[in-house]
Amino acid sequence: MRTRAFAASLAALALMSCQADQAVPDEQASYPALWEIADETGAAEGWLFGTLHALPPELEWRSAEFDRVAAMAPLLVVEVSGLDDRRTLESLFRTMAYDAAPAIPIAERLNASQRQRLSAVLGDAGLDARSLDPMESWAAALAIAELGRTNSSDHGADRILLEEFAGREIFELEGAEPQLSIFNDLPEAEQRDLLVAVVEEVAKPESKRTNLAAIWSSGDLDELQEITRQGMLADPELRDALLVRRNKAWAAQIENLLSASPKPLIAVGAGHLLGEDGVPALLEARGYTVRRIQ
Repeated sequence: MRTRAFAASLAALALMSCQADQAVPDEQASYPALWEIADETGAAEGWLFGTLHALPPELEWRSAEFDRVAAMAPLLVVEVSGLDDRRTLESLFRTMAYDAAPAIPIAERLNASQRQRLSAVLGDAGLDARSLDPMESWAAALAIAELGRTNSSDHGADRILLEEFAGREIFELEGAEPQLSIFNDLPEAEQRDLLVAVVEEVAKPESKRTNLAAIWSSGDLDELQEITRQGMLADPELRDALLVRRNKAWAAQIENLLSASPKPLIAVGAGHLLGEDGVPALLEARGYTVRRIQ
């Protein structure tokens, strides 16, 4: 089975929102949300932009305001750099996906109705459930999520920005191996909760799946926030591991970057900009003003 080592592919199911100042002028409402970070004097220190890691190629998500910010920023901050090195990422995924041999087949990690849904998903792809048996539960979940994708990571906002900033400085908050380790280190019970959530989502008819790209590109934060209360992110333990703890670690790193680097553009999975546990709120708690400008 072809798999890709993008833990961000699942993290992208959590989308962006901000607790403060969500009003935005009508003429800017058709673009993804963009925030300015200012210090105590009101001077701009950088920008926050929530990405989706897989987008349709025809989607026009860039505005004149975003292009202005992207051209001005000397530093791009992302979760993982090197997204174009697929061979290395896939090798890393394979190494971690099989490093602890599962005790039971994948079918026995699901109940009867979930097994039927998984069988249908894999059957559509010409695969057998036994192909997932050697994988840890978290890795099987990521592999199944990949099968359910309708858009390509080749057109993801972060991938495009990494190419654009190739001649400028790039800083990664995590890196591929630490990011995958978040999944790999989950207790087996939480890995199975993740597996079940992914099977349930991917098994939905395409007509009943949420169009994340359309909602994200419209900047509708209320709808995005509602989405992040569903599925795997409704599980408190998964939410804490995949979002909350990472956001707290990132906020500390970003604070250091803001004090040491000139005006970075921080482009991370949009779910990390959500509510009271999101990066914008955590930066405000550290004394910054985070203002939505698009």
